[in-house]
Amino acid sequence: MRFALFGNTYETYKSVHAEQLFAILSSHGDEVYVDRDFHRFLCEAQSFAFNPAGIIDNLDNLGIDMAISLGGDGTFLKAARCVGTTGIPIVGINTGRLGFLADVSADEMGDFFTKLHKGHYTIRERSLLELTTSDNSEPSYAINEITVSKHDSSSMIAVHTAVGGEHLATYMGDGLIIATPTGSTAYSLSAGGPIIYPQADVFVLTAVAPHSLNVRPIVIADNKAIELRIESRSGSFLVAVDGISRSYPEHTTLTLRKAAHTICVVKKEGNTFFHTLQKKMMWGTDPRQ
Repeated sequence: MRFALFGNTYETYKSVHAEQLFAILSSHGDEVYVDRDFHRFLCEAQSFAFNPAGIIDNLDNLGIDMAISLGGDGTFLKAARCVGTTGIPIVGINTGRLGFLADVSADEMGDFFTKLHKGHYTIRERSLLELTTSDNSEPSYAINEITVSKHDSSSMIAVHTAVGGEHLATYMGDGLIIATPTGSTAYSLSAGGPIIYPQADVFVLTAVAPHSLNVRPIVIADNKAIELRIESRSGSFLVAVDGISRSYPEHTTLTLRKAAHTICVVKKEGNTFFHTLQKKMMWGTDPRQ
């Protein structure tokens, strides 16, 4: 098989997992193409000798069968951005902490890739949010969430929100999170939002530190466009797309809708979302045991 490898480029001690992964894939006769940033990191952080099939800046015309994310969910999100609309499925090897997207642990790599080569895995599609703006910038895509937040640390912002052309609410506070089902276990959950089943055709809107006790998260159908207009005393606001922020002037209108393409996630055979909840979040576990 032909793999594209993306990895964590911040924590040197975790790069030892890359050496183990190269050895495992080499034993199967696989070709490994390495993301340029990760390749540079490995060359600086490790002394082991490896000979990738190539260094990649993009995945066009390489005939990649699967992408591998070696790190945490943040690394997986980077891999998803690089995969884009290609439809290449992504395997997440978790060397981070929680790992909802990257759910194959480092000590499971050998067994997992043996089973993968035998076809013992599943692929699940995850929906994306598409962001377009009134300044005609290129669309942006999020697998987890798009967050609108204030540009400074003092005053609130007002987020005028319409769904399907109908006014929903004006959120006063630190900001607003619009999350996919995949992102419902990320920032939205920390802000009090619900957990959404990954294949549900919905989005969830969760306010960040709202200036009203009446404001609660709301789940909406993902076939309706969401339009946001923002008022800010600073004259600007921030938009974070899966954690990558950009500043906009307050007159900018944001439109969010379900993207036409999806991201394909490779899962261990028999590994379900409920199993992940039980394992990662101790769902339903009796603390006395």
